[in-house]
Amino acid sequence: MPAIHAVVQLAADGDIAILSVNYPPVNALSHQVRTGLRDGVRQAIADPAVRAIVLICDGKTFVAGADITEFGKPIQPPLLVDVQDAIEGSPKPVVAAIHGTALGGGLELALCCHYRVAVPSAKCGLPEVNLGLLPGAGGTQRLPRLVGVEQALDMVTSGKHIDARSAHAAGLIDELVPEDALRASAIAFARKLVAEQRPLKRVRDLDDKLAAARGKPEIFDAFRKANAKKFRGFLAPEYNIRAIEAAVAQPFAEGMATERTLFSELMAGPQSAAQRYVFFAERQVWKIPDVPDDTPAIPVAKVGIIGAGTMGGGIAMNFVNLGIPVTIVETRQDALDRGLGVVRKNYERSTKSGKLTMADVDQRMQLFTGTLDLGQLADCDLVIEAVFENMDIKKEVFGKLDRIVKPGAILATNTSALDINEIATAVKRPEAVIGLHFFSPANVMRLLEVVRARATARPVIATSMQLARKLGKIAALVGVCPGFVGNRILYARSQQANAMLMEGAMPWDIDKAIYDFGLPMGPFAMSDLAGLDIGWNPEKTRSSTIREVLCEQNRRGQKTGAGFYDYDEQRNARPSPVTEKIIREFAAKSGAPQRTISEQEILERCLYAQINEGAKILEEKIAIRPSDIDIVWINGYGWPVYRGGPMFHADTVGLPQVVARLEAYGPRLGKDFTISPLLRQLAADGKRFQDMK
Repeated sequence: MPAIHAVVQLAADGDIAILSVNYPPVNALSHQVRTGLRDGVRQAIADPAVRAIVLICDGKTFVAGADITEFGKPIQPPLLVDVQDAIEGSPKPVVAAIHGTALGGGLELALCCHYRVAVPSAKCGLPEVNLGLLPGAGGTQRLPRLVGVEQALDMVTSGKHIDARSAHAAGLIDELVPEDALRASAIAFARKLVAEQRPLKRVRDLDDKLAAARGKPEIFDAFRKANAKKFRGFLAPEYNIRAIEAAVAQPFAEGMATERTLFSELMAGPQSAAQRYVFFAERQVWKIPDVPDDTPAIPVAKVGIIGAGTMGGGIAMNFVNLGIPVTIVETRQDALDRGLGVVRKNYERSTKSGKLTMADVDQRMQLFTGTLDLGQLADCDLVIEAVFENMDIKKEVFGKLDRIVKPGAILATNTSALDINEIATAVKRPEAVIGLHFFSPANVMRLLEVVRARATARPVIATSMQLARKLGKIAALVGVCPGFVGNRILYARSQQANAMLMEGAMPWDIDKAIYDFGLPMGPFAMSDLAGLDIGWNPEKTRSSTIREVLCEQNRRGQKTGAGFYDYDEQRNARPSPVTEKIIREFAAKSGAPQRTISEQEILERCLYAQINEGAKILEEKIAIRPSDIDIVWINGYGWPVYRGGPMFHADTVGLPQVVARLEAYGPRLGKDFTISPLLRQLAADGKRFQDMK
């Protein structure tokens, strides 16, 4: 039986045809693969010697989804549905042999086969929801027919993968086969089907598991309610739910039409455009023009952390989780004991959810060495300073490290805003100095701002980016300026939020507008959560700001039961008449006329000020590309992924509109506020941030 296509081979093992896909790296459903599969199935059906067909993939995985290079382009026939029709309509049984991952269109392809076998390490999933979509090739119609409505709802709205054993238990996989014998086992399974004259099991014709949910809308109501917080603002999860409701309520062909309509609406909408943009931005962020992939990296086998506080302990956990030993240094034994105690408690909390066993906790804690002696860091490959945000203290620490730590090691600071070029003047090897700005809690938050100072060597940058990936972080390389990318843009928003307090808005008005836009909380709720006394000195306080007065009245945020808001025992917030009175008094002293500020103005001033600051960051070459700024704000500050980040949002609104609104607000934006020349230029040229090369 001859090969039929460059990427799809057709061979025979006696009376079993083997259709093999070989399209590295992930056997994606490209035009070539679709054509080869359709033609191969047709050829096998037409061959009278063939009694069954096995569909298998070479390389490390089964078909792992659509070909991302075809995103946004007209799809050439045959479409995936044409291939599926050829497989599902085959008069000869077709068996999918799964290893690696069967994801998205790959799983939808397997669902059209009459039977599915898999090795135990295989995983299956429909992750389209992560791109703001739903499975558009029958996934929402076939999956619940095999696994039931509840599991299908969970899979399509979370996008999570399930392992082969779970898939087998749920009815998605017909048989588990030995890890190293997929091909032989799939052929044997196909032979057995023929010998036993088993019927063709077309998933589209199954109804038992749908019937169990028919006439029970409460299943869907309960699912929506249980996930309301997680799905807030997103369209795709709701559309996925509706598609599965259609599978239950409508005949297969009608359900497929409903799925197609819902898919098309999502595909044409702004949310999926944003989520697809983020998908590519997350890959682009790792590419650094002047640090090529072959830049030599520095081996990191031992890490030192200075400071066992919340940040130091959290940072250390990241490395210990990888099995890298950490030496953690404090100035006092009680602070060291307390810090390591918090780390242990964090790990023990993971045992309650089943993520770790107590043996795992003990094993990880053994990788920590606590000490009061900086000299213990001499043989570390990477040292991260996480002490108080004070330039003099940080320079003193780096001066000591320079004398202690071995040559070739990386000297990193976790500063969130200070000038790393100045910190680097404290050492004789400025090329070894870099910023690793972890976000709190450092063992949970995905974002890492890698801050390149003036003298930072390329291998130091390459190593830091590679380490970030190993730690499971998403890293953005940024330059030195006050606040770097994330906090600098946050400050621009805070300036507008604080200014509007003087003009008549209350904290809860501003927070509500930001929350309703899709962020997890507004600026004042965020301040209460972090603590209003960060950076507040009780000895130097002069009642000169709203924040100072709140702190003086022991209203320091959630931890004291009151800040901008009042809190009950469960930390539920409610507007505070005390805060309102303080704000009104400050506003009266300022002489600013009071007015009602609309939600539109709140959003435009806060968000457009962020966009404007982002444009200045690009002008100054602090960020490599606009999408890197979006990655920082999505992963570090909770910007909703379905809005693509501040710079993508600017493109969605239209840059001329952003400039026009900033001009309209004029003096209200502050005496030092200026519109970015880059923003003005792009708007005048009719361009977007995405058009920047």
